[in-house]
Amino acid sequence: MNYKQTEIDGVWVIEPTVFRDARGYFMEAFKKEEFDAHIGEVNFIQDNESKSSMGVLRGLHYQQGEYSQAKLVRVIYGRVLDVAVDLRHNSPTFGRHVSIELNDENKRQFFIPRGFAHGFLVLSDEATFMYKVDNVYAPQSEASLRYNDPAIGIDWGMGEEQLLLSAKDQAAPLFDKEKRYF
Repeated sequence: MNYKQTEIDGVWVIEPTVFRDARGYFMEAFKKEEFDAHIGEVNFIQDNESKSSMGVLRGLHYQQGEYSQAKLVRVIYGRVLDVAVDLRHNSPTFGRHVSIELNDENKRQFFIPRGFAHGFLVLSDEATFMYKVDNVYAPQSEASLRYNDPAIGIDWGMGEEQLLLSAKDQAAPLFDKEKRYF
């Protein structure tokens, strides 16, 4: 696997080695020893999977306090634009984001450490999205940011009329530079 640090410290793109032949392909999707050597030890405790249709935007979500989560995300089927927003108040990249296309062809994975909001937009007819987390879901600690906040400036690559969002995501608060998120 090839590990690439993004322009935001702690956020990584992981490109697995994919062996393809007439039968299909094989790849190692996760190798703890190698992951720990490049990124550091993260104790993933749960795998989650979602399926969504084109235009579905999920995010920008995060959990606060003791229930903060690190995530290792990838796409099993389809294409998504995946985004991480730095909410670490003392970080030099506080309020900045990094985005990457994940799809079933490039097999890339995206590691998002604790202290970030995360979201993705489905670019294909359907997408199956898989992610490992290092902490349980805690609804009392769940929070979100507005997906279209001009202070964050994410270019989702689709017009507002094409997006499918939950009522909760549509009503999420704007980013506040003075707030301590973590």
